[in-house]
Amino acid sequence: MSEKDDGRVYDAVVVGGGPAGLTAALYLARARYRVLVVERERFGGQITITSEVVNYPGVLSASGAELTDTMRRQAEAFGAEMLLADVESLDLSGDVKVVRTSRGDVRSLAVLLATGASPRSAGFAGEEEFRGHGVAYCATCDGEFFSGREVFVVGGGFAAAEEAVFLTTYASHVTVLVRGDGFTCAKATADAALANERVTVLTNAELVSVEGDSVVRRVRWRDLATGEESVYSSADGGAVGVFVFVGYAPATALVSGLCELDERGYVVTDDRQMTSADGLFAAGDVCQKRLRQVATAVGEGAATATEMERYLKAARERTGIVPVQPASRVRAGVGQPAAPAAAPGASGPVAAAGGVVAASAASPGSPIDAEMAEQLQAVFSRMDAPLVLRLHLDGGDVSAELAAYMRALAAQTDKLTVEEADASADDASELPFVEVVRADGTPSGLAFHGVPGGHEFTSFVLGLYNTAGPGQPVAEADRAAIAAISRPVSLRVLVGLSCTMCPDVVVACQRMAADNPLVTADVYDVNRFPGLRERYSVMSVPCLVVEDGAGERVSFGKKGLSEILSLVG
Repeated sequence: MSEKDDGRVYDAVVVGGGPAGLTAALYLARARYRVLVVERERFGGQITITSEVVNYPGVLSASGAELTDTMRRQAEAFGAEMLLADVESLDLSGDVKVVRTSRGDVRSLAVLLATGASPRSAGFAGEEEFRGHGVAYCATCDGEFFSGREVFVVGGGFAAAEEAVFLTTYASHVTVLVRGDGFTCAKATADAALANERVTVLTNAELVSVEGDSVVRRVRWRDLATGEESVYSSADGGAVGVFVFVGYAPATALVSGLCELDERGYVVTDDRQMTSADGLFAAGDVCQKRLRQVATAVGEGAATATEMERYLKAARERTGIVPVQPASRVRAGVGQPAAPAAAPGASGPVAAAGGVVAASAASPGSPIDAEMAEQLQAVFSRMDAPLVLRLHLDGGDVSAELAAYMRALAAQTDKLTVEEADASADDASELPFVEVVRADGTPSGLAFHGVPGGHEFTSFVLGLYNTAGPGQPVAEADRAAIAAISRPVSLRVLVGLSCTMCPDVVVACQRMAADNPLVTADVYDVNRFPGLRERYSVMSVPCLVVEDGAGERVSFGKKGLSEILSLVG
């Protein structure tokens, strides 16, 4: 180790854990460079919300979550480290760059920006008003809310064509409104939508407005060639769905003012994928490019890593800093499950629970297999205190499923026990649910109504870890804001088990409850509790209901801990 390397300097920090970032990390780590991937939400990026990827070479079919989970495990197997944190700013002024995160500062010789892009709003009248009440942006998360209903899709690219076909799984019929003369995506993708008898494609059509009461009831659009407007209302006066797929906005706020951006906000790079700032590279959907697909992101990540290797070699020679990469964790083959990675301020097993355990928990009643058991035990072994899983059951099939699931979970560790409560005094509409109780009988404030399967398996495990301690690190400002809550606050989160955006909201609310006895966090599988779905006109998840002395406030969409604390006030 160089005298200038104090053990805390990386060769490269990759900001963003999508396909481009994970591929670059894999290539850099395999070349024996020390690399850290920092992701604010969930490793995998936007593709994790895609239920089926069929156009990635070498993979016949896989979900986006499965595909990117394999990428993450491969990168970890070669020594790449992972950190879940918000990157707050970059200091690129010296030979050693400083990446300031919510979990502390990280230093490196180079930085790769791979933050991707997020869905754009279309801008029609009523879009914001009915977000979560009929206007949606994720077919996988929200398609089932429109079973048997008419659905409109706004957009003319890959996502619009692919998701229109996917939505026929639920919708009675799908109408696609394309502003141009036709789809702009590959012919095979467009043809699949055009040939589907339950999909109607209207070209030169623009959505003007959505109207309704608690949900969207009417959709108005304009023929751009004739100016004629049309209105659709369902024959029974029921809800109508509108899914928006009109492209993405690049996540470049972090580098605004630090490097050159084009007129649309995308990063401009040279032929080496370096930005106008020395030592700052960029790859993936955050860059100028014609095609935004997993295949192009992966190719760009690999090519960028190769260019970074040349830069890093020169930087090592110039500075005398030679970061030492951790030993590869898998010798028998990178296809094997990797042990959880360590990172500055990170808890490896918790990071593993956030990325791998959820993928293994495909169905609520499934036995816990050997791989999942190993991952769970890595988390449970770090729990400071025992917990009780107290079951509130009503004798139905869902209760039996919940009880079996909790007992299987408790069988993995002596830090969890299961007991059944007398549910006679419970509100029957809230049953069944599992309540997390501390060993001394004190309620933790955490409860899950239904069965925490699918993506909610991860958040449930993290809720146990955060309640028992030590828990995931929390920014000091957020910790102080949680402690400052001085009135009773009820947080109810309505989720879908297939929703990839819901766990972030759930984990944040559960952390608030675990840290402050005045806060409760109840999570509901919305498909098991139609009464709540109807009460709040839920047609998109996650749905967060905050109740305190000021009344109820309902909010839709993915949020982090800081955002929820601001909402609570």
